[in-house]
Amino acid sequence: MPVIHLAHSPDADDAFMFYALTQGKVNTGDLIYQHTYQDLETLNRWALEGRFEVTAVSFHAYAYLADRYLLLPSGASLGEGYGPIVVAREPGAPADLSARTVAVPGRLTTAYLALKLFAPEVETTVLPFAAILPAVAQGQVEAGLLIHEGQLTYGEYHLHCVLDLGTWWQAQYGLPLPLGGNVVRRDVEPTWRRKIAHHLRASIEYALTHREEALTYACQFARGLSLDLVDRFVSLYVNERTLDYGLEGREAVRLLLAEGYERGLIPQRVEPKFAGD
Repeated sequence: MPVIHLAHSPDADDAFMFYALTQGKVNTGDLIYQHTYQDLETLNRWALEGRFEVTAVSFHAYAYLADRYLLLPSGASLGEGYGPIVVAREPGAPADLSARTVAVPGRLTTAYLALKLFAPEVETTVLPFAAILPAVAQGQVEAGLLIHEGQLTYGEYHLHCVLDLGTWWQAQYGLPLPLGGNVVRRDVEPTWRRKIAHHLRASIEYALTHREEALTYACQFARGLSLDLVDRFVSLYVNERTLDYGLEGREAVRLLLAEGYERGLIPQRVEPKFAGD
């Protein structure tokens, strides 16, 4: 039977999304899935090697992968007026970022691309995403770019949000900020690609309709968050947009990649291509 190697992050939103697929709640027929868990920036870099047939990636990283991978029509995280945030020990205007060094969770993340679109001259340094909050709180860096649950918990470190990139993007372009999605390698047989797309959508649908069950599972990957906070976090990034991008979601991805190219942050123009189109 065909084995599909599928990689995604060990974070609550991905755990929720893939719950049904990892726990045998979806009938996958003649496909067997082997799951690998790793942080998103590592997955981005592994995808540059084409390591997995299916993987979660940042949309920024997709700009470097489009010749090898197709976007799956389900599984995207899009920020509807919210997204990665920049925090600092003292409140300040976003314009002040040009005078600060910001710790970022990786230069292939969409959060990094959005930050550079907002403030092209900002200086950055890379830290593992889980190290950013304590580094800012302890004064090791001046500011930090937060993804994942840090967007909800930074107040516990007595830090201040000085920029919400999702809010800025929505005001600037009137579209959700596309952050990450799932891709399938182009050399995967087309009939398998269709099955993979169906299985991923079915997994998301199951989680959304069996929410308490899927949230309980996701809490194992939430780094100590309460169930209420896990629910809030998952609600941000796994919703109806995750089932299907819709026209706005697809346009948002196209616009993000186009803006990255026009600003010299992405080396070539990239048109998003979806499996099944």
